[in-house]
Amino acid sequence: MGQTTLFTREQIDNRVTEMGRQISTDFAGTEMIALCVLKGAVFFCADLVRQVSLDVALDFVQVSSYGNQKYSSGVVTILKEPQLDMRGKAVLIVEDIIDSGLSMREVFNYIEGRGASKVKTATFLDKPKARKVPFHADYVGFTIEPQFVVGYGLDFAEKYRNIPEVQVLSD
Repeated sequence: MGQTTLFTREQIDNRVTEMGRQISTDFAGTEMIALCVLKGAVFFCADLVRQVSLDVALDFVQVSSYGNQKYSSGVVTILKEPQLDMRGKAVLIVEDIIDSGLSMREVFNYIEGRGASKVKTATFLDKPKARKVPFHADYVGFTIEPQFVVGYGLDFAEKYRNIPEVQVLSD
């Protein structure tokens, strides 16, 4: 499989720093929880929370809608629930990529239902042309066309997550 670089590590670092500054401003004065969507968002979430100049509690949620396919099945399953109490807290859901919008909508509704006082979403990559349901992220690293990308946490069948940049996966 050949890959073409879409975003370099330098571009990623610069954008994540900008996002961290904005989130620091927007969440000032709140009890903030960064909720990392496993597994893909781990790299992005770790870099992002280090750029936030507030005290940030960290928790994890794991959902599945892909399996080993390149396209979402449309069925969203929560595989791991967060452990922290979300009631009255400001929660930032941190996702690697939003394409169909189904997973993010499910996680968003789930966290709202747990009593968070504020729920915002940050996604590293956004594919608005791939939406199956309307969803707008509050913070977007980069907007991309509907193509399959790997690296910086994004995988194909659990491979390529550790590539430090984002690459387009070709057949």
